[in-house]
Amino acid sequence: MATRIEKDPIGEIEVDAERLWGAQTERALRNFKIGVYKLPIDYVHAIAIVKQAAARAHLAMGTLPAEMAKAIEQAAAEVVAGKHDGEFPIPVWQTGSGTQSNMNVNEVIANRASEMLGGERGKKRLVHPNDHVNLGQSSNDVMPTALHIAVIPQLDDVGHAVAHLRAALADRIARFGHVVKIGRTHYMDATPVTLGQEMGAWVTLLDRSARRIAETRNDLLQVALGGTAVGTGLNAPPGFAERTVVEISKLTGNAFVRAPDPFAALSVDDAPVAAHGALHSLSVILVKIANDLRFLASGPRSGIAELHLPENEPGSSIMPGKVNPTQPEAVVQVCILVMGNDAAIGFAGTQALAQLSLTRPLVAFLLLSSARLLADACRSLADHCIAGMEPDERRIKELVNRSLMLVTALTPHIGYDKAAKIAKHAHAEGLSLKEAALQLGLVSAEDYDRWVKPEDMV
Repeated sequence: MATRIEKDPIGEIEVDAERLWGAQTERALRNFKIGVYKLPIDYVHAIAIVKQAAARAHLAMGTLPAEMAKAIEQAAAEVVAGKHDGEFPIPVWQTGSGTQSNMNVNEVIANRASEMLGGERGKKRLVHPNDHVNLGQSSNDVMPTALHIAVIPQLDDVGHAVAHLRAALADRIARFGHVVKIGRTHYMDATPVTLGQEMGAWVTLLDRSARRIAETRNDLLQVALGGTAVGTGLNAPPGFAERTVVEISKLTGNAFVRAPDPFAALSVDDAPVAAHGALHSLSVILVKIANDLRFLASGPRSGIAELHLPENEPGSSIMPGKVNPTQPEAVVQVCILVMGNDAAIGFAGTQALAQLSLTRPLVAFLLLSSARLLADACRSLADHCIAGMEPDERRIKELVNRSLMLVTALTPHIGYDKAAKIAKHAHAEGLSLKEAALQLGLVSAEDYDRWVKPEDMV
């Protein structure tokens, strides 16, 4: 492998001659050989958006030579477009401020911009990663700003995925919502409901989750840029942060603003933690829906079997013909991980000391990972389960007619105790409710037929 020599304040170090990164990235790559998880590429792209916007601000303010500012902006735009994704090898597990990743982006942009200006990697450096690409910035304000930039579109995508799942459920309700079925509480028979009422509850819960996620946007739109090292804005040209945030808004289409208190913005990641809390809440709802689907589709002959889920793949390597509720099971596993991530991100959020939060790469990794997983899970459940789900109306009617809890309709007419006596007698003797009521002489056949109508009990 051909190498070149790069320099940083520590000294000289050999770097792969083909790579755009520099000395600080190389040191990080050697010093943080921990696990396989890299900093999410969405986060890297967001850091580059900050650099692109900063270059525009410097160009407008005249705080960088015009040709250099344009080259930095162009190089940063290439990173944002994903043209150099292989140049960002640093693991999640690095310094808590994310300095190694900020410098990784700075070095790649600096070397690429230098090439655009006629320079050569490692030999003729025309653009400096700190003095030029990072001008007016610090890792301490860039990294939380980039985190917010990266998270908002991911949360928006979760919202779109939830809406997609909701639409699939709404379609099922429109087609089968009228079907009267037995309700269940404590896993036991209860009074009737319709499929529309049962699935409509799922829709309502999804709507509430989507609202919670959307509400987290307000705090995430406030960014720390301009605080530099500790919140004071030291070494940032006057007006630089404001101009840069305006450019970030133009580049992203989101109305970012400077946080009113940069000291607070640098010192804790409470907004991302809150955003993940909304994802945790969505996970609770998705597990409820997935478990209801598994429960209602159980069988096909020895369970409830009220719903038929799509038969997407064989379910067993030993039991021929077996088909399992694989989509709900996949969703449950995703949600378990997201709930674990929520515990981790909550604890990570507590690791803020004085003027700086010290777990920012971990917070970014957890939040972006959870958002992507949940968006994918919602779409998968909608497309490969809900869209093909059908009720077994014959089975549903059979279970309604056999239910002892229809006796509840008699309570206003004969009282709780007599109604309970009918239900217990029917269960003990293997009779229908009507047979038990007539045998006990507590209700006439005419009154029973008039009072006990499942469709009137929903």
